[in-house]
Amino acid sequence: MSGDARDFNIVETRAVKFFFLQGKAQKEIHAALTETLGEHAPSYATVKNLVAQFKRGDFSTCDALHSGRHKTVTTPEIINQIHQLILEDRRISVKSTAEQLDISRERVGSIIHEDLDMRKLSAKWVPKCLNADQKRQRCQSSEQLLEFFSARSK
Repeated sequence: MSGDARDFNIVETRAVKFFFLQGKAQKEIHAALTETLGEHAPSYATVKNLVAQFKRGDFSTCDALHSGRHKTVTTPEIINQIHQLILEDRRISVKSTAEQLDISRERVGSIIHEDLDMRKLSAKWVPKCLNADQKRQRCQSSEQLLEFFSARSK
C-alpha cells in the first residue's frame, strides 16, 4: 500500500470487491482507487491479491483467524504478577517467569526492564534506582531504627 501510515481497511476491501463484481480489470480497479483515495490508495499488488482472492471464490472481507498464541498485552495485572514473582524470589529467571504466566520471554523481559525498571545484578533482580518516595521511606525507616536502638541502649 502506498499509504503505509494507515492500514488498508474493510471499506476499501469492499470497494475492490464492488469493482471486481462489476467485471473491472485489476488495473482499472487500481486506477479508480488511486483517483479517489490519492496517496492513501492501496498498491497495485494489494489490489492484485484481493482480486485473486475473489477469483478463488473467497469473498470474505474480514481477517481470517490465525493460529498460534493469542497476542498478550502488557496489562497492570500481568505487571503486578511479575512483580510479585520477583519479590517472592529475586533469583527467578525470565524463562521461568514466562512459563509460569504463559507469556513470551521477550514480553517478560520488557516488563521487568521498562515497566518495573529493574535489572539483574549478581543473579538477583534489583531496582535500577530509587524514586523520591522510596528514598523518603528508607530515610524514615532508618531514622525510626536509630531512635529505637538509641532508646534501647539507654
